[in-house]
Parts: sequence; C-alpha cells; structure tokens
Amino acid sequence: MASRTVGRRRADHRSNRRRKLDIPAGHGHGHGHGHGHGDHVVDTSVVDSDAIVARRVRIVVAAVLIPLLTAAVVAMIVMWPGGGVKVTSYQTNTARGEVTALKACPDPKDKCNLATVKLTTGADKAKAVPVQVPTGGQVPIPPKVGQPVMLAVVAGATTIADRYQYVDHDRTKPLLLLTVIFAIAVVALSRWRGFAALIALAVTAVMLTQFIMPAILKGSNALVVAVVGGTVIMAIALFLTHGINAESSIALSGTIAALGLTVVLGWFFTKLCQLSGWASEGASAAQQFAPDIDLTGLLVAGMVIGALGVLDDVTVTQAAAVWELSAANPAANRRELVGAGLRIGRTHVASVVNTLVLAYAGAAMPILLVFAIQGLPGRYVVSTELVAMEVVRGLVGSLGIIAAVPLTTALAAMAVADRSRDLVTAEPEHIHAG
Repeated sequence: MASRTVGRRRADHRSNRRRKLDIPAGHGHGHGHGHGHGDHVVDTSVVDSDAIVARRVRIVVAAVLIPLLTAAVVAMIVMWPGGGVKVTSYQTNTARGEVTALKACPDPKDKCNLATVKLTTGADKAKAVPVQVPTGGQVPIPPKVGQPVMLAVVAGATTIADRYQYVDHDRTKPLLLLTVIFAIAVVALSRWRGFAALIALAVTAVMLTQFIMPAILKGSNALVVAVVGGTVIMAIALFLTHGINAESSIALSGTIAALGLTVVLGWFFTKLCQLSGWASEGASAAQQFAPDIDLTGLLVAGMVIGALGVLDDVTVTQAAAVWELSAANPAANRRELVGAGLRIGRTHVASVVNTLVLAYAGAAMPILLVFAIQGLPGRYVVSTELVAMEVVRGLVGSLGIIAAVPLTTALAAMAVADRSRDLVTAEPEHIHAG
C-alpha cells in the first residue's frame, strides 16, 4: 500500500525542539499540500490541544485565570453561609400518599371532594386518612383515584380529619422518569464527556442550593455572590467536561470576561431604568423572610446566573471552532482565523439570542396576555416594571453573549494562529496501512 506523510508536532515542555506526532492509520480525514512529501494528515482528535498553543499565550491565560479562580474560591469560603437558613416559624411538616377513594363532601357549601389517602410517609404511614380537596376551580387539576398527592401536616390538630391538608399532585415519579431519559440521551450521544457534563450539572445544583441561595439569605451581597458562584460553577463545569487544557482555559477566559460585561451592563441599566426588583415573582415573600436582601442586586444576580449557561455554550463552541479551523489550515494567520471564527459565531449568536429573548418572553407570557386584554398601549406596557425587567434581563444577557463571541474568538486565534512554522520539516515519517 502507498505510504502517507505525517507532519504534526506534539507539545514538548522541556524545549522548543520539533517533534513528530504519530497518527494512527485511518484517522486522516483532511489533506493539506506538503513540500514534496505527499499529503499532511489533519485530525484534531489525535492532537494534544496544548501542543498547538503559543507558549506566551498559555502563560498569559494562566496568569489571568489562576488569580481570578483563586480569588473566587477564597471569596466563596469567606461568604460560605455555614448553617441552615430556614426560618423556624415558617416550617411545614409534609407527607405523601395515594388517593384510594374520592367522593363529594357531605355539605355542598364546602365546595370540595373528600379523598381517602393512604399515607406512604410520615408518622401515620400506611394509614388511610380523610383529606378535603377543594373544587370549583380552586385546584387546577383535581387528583383522581390512584394518583399520588402531597399533603401538609397541620401542627396541633386534635383530630386526624383536620391533620392533613391537600397541597398538590406528587410529581416525583414522572420527573424522575424524565431525568433518567435525559441522562441516558446525554450519555448515549456524548459518552464519557456526557457523563462528565451530568456530574457538572449536579455540582451546579449543589452550588445553587448550598452556597448561592443560602449566602444571599444570610445577608451577603447578592451580586457578589452570583459572580463568585458563577465563576466557580463555570470553572468546574468547563474543566470537568472538556478537561484542563488550553482550549477550555481560553473558553473560560472568554466566559468570565463576558460575565463581567453582563454584570456592568445589568447594574447600569437596572439603575437607569429605575428597577426596584419588587416586580419579580416571589420578591415580596423573600423580603418578608429576609429583610436585609437587596432586591435590586438580586435582580442583577438573576441576570448573571441566567446568562451563564448560554455563555458557556457560546465560548466553548467558538474556542473549538477556531481549534478546528487551525487544524484544517495550520498556515492560517490570526486575521484569517478570527474572520472565519466570527462567521461561525454570527450564526450561533443569531439563534442563541433569539432563544434567550423568547425564553424570557415565555416566562412573562401570562402578564403580557393580561395587558393585551386590557388594550394598553405598547409603550405603557413596556414601561411597567414587570415587563421592563424582562426586557433588560433579556437584552443584557444577549449583549453578554454577543461580546463573548469576538472575545473568545480573538483569544483562541492568538493561541493557535500561524502554525506553519511548526510543521515538521525534517525527514517525514511514513505510516503504512495493511
């Protein structure tokens, strides 16, 4: 069989001497023109990503990222809530059970159904207890026989008939089923990287429930908590999913830079538009439970957390795109890589921005319908805090995404631009197939 010429180098942390990279036969999917030695095999899957990154760029990225991540971790340790944030007077005991019988309440004036619920949890587990289920539109989807329900346990009730109150359907099983299907789909498509992404998702959930929300409730500045928590979440998610290498480091750098811009724009336009944060769902209840919460800061913090996932998507995609472009054409200079990367980024941003704005519009759909029914002028509707808040949230998040594309593309292009001098010019190594 004919031989093929391979001319790619690997990283050598001890010196700048050129070394050849053995690429297994059958992995070459692209071809470049050699200098009298045949075709160069182009396959990024067998090339160490750090091998094609300029040493000075690695130093700069490390010099910026390491202090930032260290500061974020230290700040997280200092602000760690340490202890529960529950308010004792607002605690409610709960129970679960299954509806075994259902009939109308004896008195029609009560507008309820009397359900017999066999408890599956709680002090009265396995007992069948009577529970009133409101009717007449008070319960959107009334439970049926055989369906699981969630109950609240009334403290101090003298009779078992008054001890349990209907709360809602118990949706644990269908939600668990959906979660399992999602996990299987992710792992089936992305394999070990998908498994790592699921672990990163679990870490994100832990950070939100164990640090970000408790720290805010404890009185820490909501915006600072969101920035610190968001930085740590992104670092763990990117490095765990994509490995600790130059490509993921550059993606993280672009994410943090865009995140900083999102914070500045969010704070500025929140103040400029005179948004108090009171229109946010649950704001009054949060203020009641924790009077020291700054609702304006909490609003901006929500913008930061909301934009994180999309920023992650955009920066990783842009860094990977530039890496692939450089691998396909090692002689491409910085300008060519930036131009090609931005062309990819424009398409990505156009779809992502639309998705983000539609997501916020969907969240505000009920109130938008109310305004439409009232026939209020468009300028009036947009100027109300409830709608203006969503407009600012959507546009600020979109601006952060837009900024992430050129930032990450430029960083990645500086790292891998003009690698033609790195091609092996020594005697080529021949790989024989068959």
